[in-house]
Amino acid sequence: MAVCKEKNYFPSNSCKLVLYAVLKLVLFSLNEGNIPIAQCSSRHPLPILHEYYQSGDITVAGIISQIYITSSVAFNIPPSSAFLEDILHFSASWTYQASMELLSRQGRLIPNYKCDVVDTPVAVIGGSNSEVGLDMATILCMYKMPQLIYGSSPILNQDMQAVFFHKIFPDGVQQYEGIVQLLLHFNWMWIGVLFLYDDTGDRFVQNVLPMFAEKGICFDFIESFPKVSFSDDFEELVEEGSKTISMIVGSTTNVVVVNGEIHTIMVMRMMPRLAEANGIKIEGKAKVWIMTAQMDFTSFPIQRGWDITFLHGALSFAVHSKDLLGFQKFIQMRNPTLEKEDGFIRLFWEEAFNCYFTDPALEEKDKQICTGEENIESLPGSVFEMTMTAHSYSIYNSVYVVAHALHTMLSAKLKYRGMAGTVRWELLNQQPWQLHHFLRNVLFNNSAGGKVSFDQNGQLVSGFDIINWITFPNESFLRVKVGRLDSQAPLGKGLTLHDDAIMWPDRFNQVEPLSECNEKCLSGYSRTKKEGQPSCCYDCLPCPEQKISNQTDMDDCFECPGDQYPNNYQNGCLPKQITFLSYEEPLGSSLATLDLTFSFITALVLQIFIKYRDTPIVKANNRNLTYALLISLLLAFFSALLFIGQPEQLMCLLQQTAFSMIFSVAVSCILAKTTIVVLAFMASKPGSRMRKWVGNRLSSCIVFCCSLIQAGICMIWLITSPPFPDFDMHSVTEEIVLKCNEASTIMFYCALGFMGFLAIVSFTVAFLARKLPDSFNEAKFITFSMLVFCSVWLSFVPTYLSTKGKYMVAVEVFSILSSSFGLLGCIFFPKCFVILLRPELNSKGKLIRRQN
Repeated sequence: MAVCKEKNYFPSNSCKLVLYAVLKLVLFSLNEGNIPIAQCSSRHPLPILHEYYQSGDITVAGIISQIYITSSVAFNIPPSSAFLEDILHFSASWTYQASMELLSRQGRLIPNYKCDVVDTPVAVIGGSNSEVGLDMATILCMYKMPQLIYGSSPILNQDMQAVFFHKIFPDGVQQYEGIVQLLLHFNWMWIGVLFLYDDTGDRFVQNVLPMFAEKGICFDFIESFPKVSFSDDFEELVEEGSKTISMIVGSTTNVVVVNGEIHTIMVMRMMPRLAEANGIKIEGKAKVWIMTAQMDFTSFPIQRGWDITFLHGALSFAVHSKDLLGFQKFIQMRNPTLEKEDGFIRLFWEEAFNCYFTDPALEEKDKQICTGEENIESLPGSVFEMTMTAHSYSIYNSVYVVAHALHTMLSAKLKYRGMAGTVRWELLNQQPWQLHHFLRNVLFNNSAGGKVSFDQNGQLVSGFDIINWITFPNESFLRVKVGRLDSQAPLGKGLTLHDDAIMWPDRFNQVEPLSECNEKCLSGYSRTKKEGQPSCCYDCLPCPEQKISNQTDMDDCFECPGDQYPNNYQNGCLPKQITFLSYEEPLGSSLATLDLTFSFITALVLQIFIKYRDTPIVKANNRNLTYALLISLLLAFFSALLFIGQPEQLMCLLQQTAFSMIFSVAVSCILAKTTIVVLAFMASKPGSRMRKWVGNRLSSCIVFCCSLIQAGICMIWLITSPPFPDFDMHSVTEEIVLKCNEASTIMFYCALGFMGFLAIVSFTVAFLARKLPDSFNEAKFITFSMLVFCSVWLSFVPTYLSTKGKYMVAVEVFSILSSSFGLLGCIFFPKCFVILLRPELNSKGKLIRRQN
């Protein structure tokens, strides 16, 4: 491959030393049934079909695989056994034989004998697929031969074998993590997977695909390529291939990850033809292929002219490479007539240009004669690429890795040699195992400026290029670098993509493809898993009330911030308005007007009772309690105004405490009046001892004690947990309610409960005294008034708890007004009726007469 005569590699007195890579081109074939792959005698095994050798002081060997078909194939008749023998499929037998010949004398295969040192290579470059590397290791590792593998890295059976392996290929795990990053970058969570039916494919499915699943990526299908068997039963192979194609075409995914080897694209190229032969329509159903770096564009000669548009828009990984100066010129200078010792070039030339070199023993009338002057640049890209591929770049680096390692090793040895005459002998007497240390520690920049080095596991320290495949009608294609996977970047952050530079398959009209099991859930909906389906398949449910989702495919809806509320579509939040029960709105103004009206009526009643204070009907039931009750009712109406308007600190402190105190005084006055009526009736009986209890002292004591208890409750409330202005953001969907927070619900219900206790006691006493003579008491009126009062406040509690926002305040205001007016109406309106409209009944004589 390269001749090294540079002075900077070796001392001047050894310029004659030549480093050359001898590539033994190995042709592998399928073994059909019991037909032996190599029919060989004890002395002369079947020779390697294509090999190339150039002598030198140091030899670097290469074992590579080439695939071709020399015979034409007619698809109207079943293929013969010869067809299978011509298909080359990386047979292990040929790899073993090639490896053995590298260790034998040139031109003779004598296993385990080394007849000279000139022909023994210092290192072997091999690869293109994992099986070749693994088969090489079986033989060469026994002889501690350094091996540089540029394609798929095999999984070695023993740790000691790995010592002799140097992989011109980055860590495979890094590549698969890059594929995951690529899928997540485009949000391709629903994919298909194709893999080879071999050990490599099994390891991919068992070890790599779980990595995909951990990131939430689901699989529409996981299918292997049809297994190629060693038989001529092509019907079964075609049937399996048809099922695979039907599954791919019928799948809902738009993305297919292909894990294969260098020859996998040959199989993929058969898929459109196979689909056409089976009537499977693939138009408009193109997929985005994501191919691993182990794959490359290869084809059978019979595939020339076949459509390659199925690759358009594909994305593939490739070992990071750079353009080499002079490489195309080197390719253009190849001439099979001048390189007759290289039989592979002549064979390639004939297949590429559909011609033949004159051979007296064989003449083909249907082909033109090759001149060797054919323009290699005229070949379409599907036949030959003029640019250096990633695999070729890896081979180039492999040769120079060996060269630099040799240079380092020999330079170190020559420092201790004083005689120039011993240089050549020391150079030729090197053992292969001595080179391993220097290979592992090699570090240099190649001619393209690329850095080459190995990690502690013997793998190339390099990243991957992301390649976009662009095809053309003339069977050519371009590989455009659209991204990079940096091996030195933190995990999950090494992928760089230029989305705008990517050409997608034509069916997507240059719009980034989607790949999903079902349509995305729109905003306002959330995903819910389908039973028995992968996690990428789901149903979409509307967000529950008071929750939103503002992105597609959300797993759950969420609530808006406290100062916002969901819009009608539940895909966004709107700002809430701050509200409170104000005088400006109809409800507040109506309650205020009603409150002032009741206050005026109460004041008017009080004025009437003061004016007629000396009449019997006013004096009959303790005027002082009557005045106290009327004043407390008047204050109760005024206290309702504290609940209307914007809440402030002072207003909040007074609202509940003033309300509780005023009503407690009012109810205690009623209790005192009822108690006095009962005691007065009992004291009127002859010999009763109740006379001493009748009087202002008892009534004052009842009012004072009851009010004092309520005052104590309110005082504790104000000291421990005073009410305060607060924003209620949750009670009403579209509003922020500014209200007074009671701070302590317990104290609020204690104050309300004590007031209710007084009301129940007053109602009970009045009810028991309702049948006493009307002339001496107003028990019936008090009974009705307390019935109204208790009914109002018993209905207040559930109504208050079920109401939200400012309407809770309105309910409390209305309860204050209705209960106060109920007391005023039931107790005082009948007396006002007598005082104002029936004055003749307001006399002591009438009262005595009614008593009798």
